[in-house]
Amino acid sequence: MRKKILVVLKGYPRLSETFIAQELLGLERAGFDLTLISMRRPTDKKRHPVHDEIKARVVYLPEYLHDEPLRVLRAFFAGIRKPGFKPLLKQFWADLKRDITPNRFRRFGQALVLAHEWPDNGEWLHAHFIHTPASVTAYASIMTGIPWTCSAHAKDIWTSPDWELSEKLGRARWTVTCTRSGYEHMRELTSMPDHVHLSYHGLDLDRFGRFAGEHSDRDGSQASDPAFLLSVGRAVEKKGYDVLLRALALLPADLHWRFTHIGGGDGLTKLKSLADTLGIADRITWKGALAQEDVLAHYRQADLFALACRVAADGDRDGLPNVLVEASSQRLPCLSTNISGVPELLTDGENGFVVPPEDPQALAAALERAIRDPALRHRLGDAAEKRVREHFDHHSSIRQLTRLFEEQWQQEEQWRKSA
Repeated sequence: MRKKILVVLKGYPRLSETFIAQELLGLERAGFDLTLISMRRPTDKKRHPVHDEIKARVVYLPEYLHDEPLRVLRAFFAGIRKPGFKPLLKQFWADLKRDITPNRFRRFGQALVLAHEWPDNGEWLHAHFIHTPASVTAYASIMTGIPWTCSAHAKDIWTSPDWELSEKLGRARWTVTCTRSGYEHMRELTSMPDHVHLSYHGLDLDRFGRFAGEHSDRDGSQASDPAFLLSVGRAVEKKGYDVLLRALALLPADLHWRFTHIGGGDGLTKLKSLADTLGIADRITWKGALAQEDVLAHYRQADLFALACRVAADGDRDGLPNVLVEASSQRLPCLSTNISGVPELLTDGENGFVVPPEDPQALAAALERAIRDPALRHRLGDAAEKRVREHFDHHSSIRQLTRLFEEQWQQEEQWRKSA
């Protein structure tokens, strides 16, 4: 029998996390009963259509404890009387000694509120991201005795200390992640590697149907019809947009191109300033965040998709950027770097262009080659679409998650009966 799942999220809805929304909708359509627990309120002004299709109720925790002090205090004093409070306090103190930050107090308070209010009689907890959402989830699990599972992604894995990952992996019933590099890293940190599973997000191919049109034969030779280069992603360090801009500035003067960026992010102002400094600002359009249907239209109009993924100074990095899968599904050839899960989708010269990170010269050479050779772009785009439609259908991921949940619940029932 399926249980009511409380899904703990860092924020909801978020334009940059369509892979999560797609999974939530897939689980609902597979018959799961979800309530979404969001640690933050939305900041995006737009929504994707998928968000409107998800029926689950959304409950917002206090984003900052001082914003809703009475709510937090009620949860604290109600929690003191419960048997789970002392074990929770012990774990919180152990964590705090290793991570003395306001963030740690915030997660403790949010977990108390979740445990006190306990929406919709939840019977299972599932965290999306193994850093702060899993902290709230693990604390709430200790307080209530309700088991939990976790979906880990990219930044959350690579910016979390090993001790914390190891302990969370030991307490979760199972954890899934979306790249082989993250999967292997987490398996090395736990005594129960069989509880870690690789599960690619995949793509809702009904939403990203086959592109019946044709991408252009632009080769950069016509100033009146320049090659259309596209990228979609937040303006943050790990996306490598400064590297991409420097590569664009290295392209030969006789090569005609225009570049469109879609996405928000705190780094947009610096990137626009860098484009001015490099003398390429007049060839660049900054669209800001767009809804999914508008992004899809751009994939179909563009000639080449570029994303210069890198490892950020704090260790943050992409897993397998969903935008690469989306673009590939539309036969749009992609140029990226050999970071994290990118090579699990793209193979250089077979279904895309792959270069080392942090190398504007190599990126510029690949850009020039791709622009000047439309026949090569078409061949690689066709091969990329074939790979996505054969290996990255999100229904496979939903079937895997369904099996993991149901097998775990059967085990829980057997344990309960034998106790």
